[in-house]
Amino acid sequence: MKKTIYIVIALLALAVIGNLFWTGDDVGPAPSVTATLAPEQKIARGAYLAKAGDCMACHTTRGGQQYAGGRALQTPFGSVVSPNITSDRDTGIGGWSADEFWRALHNGKSRDGRLLYPAFPYTNYTRITRDDADALYAYFQSVPAVRQANLPHQLRFPYNQQFMLAAWRALYFKPAVFREDSKQSVDWNRGAYLVQGLGHCSACHSARNQLGASDGEGLSGGLIPVLGWYAPSLNANAEAGLGEWLQPHIAQLLKTGVSPRATVFGPMAEVVRESLQYLSDADINAMAVYLKALPSEGGKSDYEREKAPEAVAFLAAGAKLYDKHCVDCHGAGGAGLPPGYPPLAGNRALTMEQAVNPIRIVLNGGFAPGTAGNPRPYSMPPFSHTLSDIEVAQVVSYLRSAWGNNAPPVTGNDVNRYRAIPLD
Repeated sequence: MKKTIYIVIALLALAVIGNLFWTGDDVGPAPSVTATLAPEQKIARGAYLAKAGDCMACHTTRGGQQYAGGRALQTPFGSVVSPNITSDRDTGIGGWSADEFWRALHNGKSRDGRLLYPAFPYTNYTRITRDDADALYAYFQSVPAVRQANLPHQLRFPYNQQFMLAAWRALYFKPAVFREDSKQSVDWNRGAYLVQGLGHCSACHSARNQLGASDGEGLSGGLIPVLGWYAPSLNANAEAGLGEWLQPHIAQLLKTGVSPRATVFGPMAEVVRESLQYLSDADINAMAVYLKALPSEGGKSDYEREKAPEAVAFLAAGAKLYDKHCVDCHGAGGAGLPPGYPPLAGNRALTMEQAVNPIRIVLNGGFAPGTAGNPRPYSMPPFSHTLSDIEVAQVVSYLRSAWGNNAPPVTGNDVNRYRAIPLD
């Protein structure tokens, strides 16, 4: 309790400093590329960038009008409701200027000067160039107007107060620009711009502290508690590090959702289906170049398996369940038949310290995205209605121990924690 009080007092003090961010606005450099484009060209460019940023994922409810907002984004502090960004002048952003739109992306401020909650990833979007911001603005001004009033956020006190946001920004946010690294290739720099900025990959693939601030652009992995998935580290060999991958395989995974090395499931499947598959081959290749070049960290697990009779019996029960439910697709040796049936032997998605993803896939099934490059995806059926918590724990523990895999077992309590979490 005392610790919480001290944090609040410190934040109140920092709010004074944060107020500096309230008034200082940067309209950015004058656009150079979009200024020469015809209106239809600018709109087309903005439509492409909106796909790259997957804007529809947050600003469209299921079955709702495109970009009309209303989706409640759950956070540990309450829910943030996405706004209407159609061209409606009263309830959308039809009355906004290009400068005001830029201010939202770059500075995290609304048209009226309110500080925006970082559930809107302006901490990443601040790197977007003024040219790209203007193209996005032109596109959203072309989106058919939908008259739908914005709903209030449902956040707990004191997180619903602007002074808290001012203090948070003083601690964790400073408007920035993307700066190219002259030591790197053109593709690397383009990939870095997309991953760090529009793609806002660190919004999921980075750990967050108690106040919701991420650890920067390290892409070191992070649990998405409300969604109940773990976004693995993209630079750790023990997780989803890509340094050992062939670059074409990385590009294939990003573009289609499947590759000889892995298949994407869960929230990443939605990202591929709704966003990445629409990117140009050049941009996908640039992202692959950047991700492959991330510094590698960590190695294989050094877990020493228990040899107690009950531990051996637990894994033996998992082996029997595997033979009954899994062997027809994934094979007796766990080699699978990629890309339709991913390999389990040596699969780092199974051996990460966080076992939430394999638990959720066994419970809820694994659904690869349907994309132009993978139009008829194979899917894994759910077993939540067939297997108990203990049985799911047994089969997941077996997968984490077989064919050279080496990771700690999971328990029935681990499984139960995720059984009731909704799929999205």
